[in-house]
Amino acid sequence: MLKAVLFDMDGVIVDTEPLHRKAYHHMFDDVNITVNEDLYASFTGQSTINICKRLVDHFNLNEAPEDLVSLKRKHYKHVFDNDHLDLIEGVLDRIQDYYNNNVTLVVASSASMQGINQIFERFDLNKYFTAKFSGADLKKSKPHPEIFLKAAASTGFNISECLVIEDSTNGIKAAHSAGIYCVGFKSPHSSHQDYSLANKIITDFKEVAYEKVVNLV
Repeated sequence: MLKAVLFDMDGVIVDTEPLHRKAYHHMFDDVNITVNEDLYASFTGQSTINICKRLVDHFNLNEAPEDLVSLKRKHYKHVFDNDHLDLIEGVLDRIQDYYNNNVTLVVASSASMQGINQIFERFDLNKYFTAKFSGADLKKSKPHPEIFLKAAASTGFNISECLVIEDSTNGIKAAHSAGIYCVGFKSPHSSHQDYSLANKIITDFKEVAYEKVVNLV
């Protein structure tokens, strides 16, 4: 029986991908590199520091990964403050649905804790969630299962009573490796992602209403 839902954030709760894309490409311009679409798509679901480490290695850059992180975050702050941003359609109804049925909600995102808090404060989500985990604070980033294992442990329930909602290849791999039932949310914003390891694939949050998933796990 479903007792806890572990949400990814970017691409599941909110569509920050256009903002991150803009910030990353400004940073790429700053250090004079060209990142093709396949390489960029492979970053989805990973923490900023791990992405920047990959960039330094891939392009043999002189800059430290931490310097790239600072550049990217500077650009992201500007676009976050100035660009339009919405919750993913239907996700707030689902969050409230789970909350009203006493399901424990945890966010497990590769975003920085500052980035998570920005979103949660902007859209008044803190009241629904019992805990927040940032991959940036952990030793291993998705697709490593560490973040979901910690998030599941924080609920006090068994892994078999938890469900993950993810939109990225790396996140789905992480949930699969953690042994947690995974719903792959295939949104229009999630391109070039592999959903083959997801237990269930959806395109609309109505498909995972509480009454439909309570006995799924």
